[in-house]
Amino acid sequence: MNAHTKMVPDDLSQLSDGELKRLELKIARKYSGKVPWIAVIWAFGNMAVWLSLWPLVFTGLLPLWAAFPIAIVNMALVYLPTHEAQHDIIARPGTKLRWLNELVGHSTSWMIVYPFEVLRVTHLDHHRHTNDPELDVDITVNARGPWHALWRIVTQRQPGAKRNSDYAAAIYRAGRTDLILLSLAYKLGHIAILGALAWNGYALEAFFLWWLPYHIAITYIVFFLSWAPHHPGTEQGRYRNTRSWRSKLGNIGSMGMQFHIIHHLHPYIPLHLTPAAYWEMKPILEARDCRLGI
Repeated sequence: MNAHTKMVPDDLSQLSDGELKRLELKIARKYSGKVPWIAVIWAFGNMAVWLSLWPLVFTGLLPLWAAFPIAIVNMALVYLPTHEAQHDIIARPGTKLRWLNELVGHSTSWMIVYPFEVLRVTHLDHHRHTNDPELDVDITVNARGPWHALWRIVTQRQPGAKRNSDYAAAIYRAGRTDLILLSLAYKLGHIAILGALAWNGYALEAFFLWWLPYHIAITYIVFFLSWAPHHPGTEQGRYRNTRSWRSKLGNIGSMGMQFHIIHHLHPYIPLHLTPAAYWEMKPILEARDCRLGI
């Protein structure tokens, strides 16, 4: 069926709850099931650009001040391809391209100093317990407004913050205590690499190509993926725990999160297709009393 074929009738008032569910699922399936090659190219292309910054800066071909903003963009772009892999969108278990799904996840997540399996386990736990004050790993970024959210995002990365213990709890619930040591190894490895660079006279390069871009990017990622699409984060129903919203930075500037409600309802739909799925599904979402800002 053509992705642009209209499925939703003009009048939904006569449809039963079951009919609405079947229609919603039919639309969702229309936008799923194909390999999102854009995410694969994005993952490896972005990593290649960031890795190329190091020799370019070391040899003087690119000034550090010019490489710094590129590195920030690179770090900010790491997460979403791994997010596709976390949800098995690139390839489901048992399919012939499963190796590619796992490769995308494992080969790029190290840039933001997280093991892929930690990202997968904790993020899927967030989907199971969205906005639950005790079980949602992202609940600690709930805030009154954007500036308060930015403050909380930064403070929740500090030692002893509740967000750290919430992530550990999610890992324990999944029975993956092995990931605790793996996470520690990633953090220690990151510190060791930064220390080795500083020891050999590349402290500024380490700071402006990895450490600072990482912290800026993580703040940006958590703001747009965790806080903004769930704000105020107080409702837990399937159709109420997230929303659509209009960002001042647009859909690209907000990392595609304006249509995050589609991702929570149907997490197997690729990111680049969520806007189209949203617009076709919108009458159904309105009938469901979803929180729609677009």
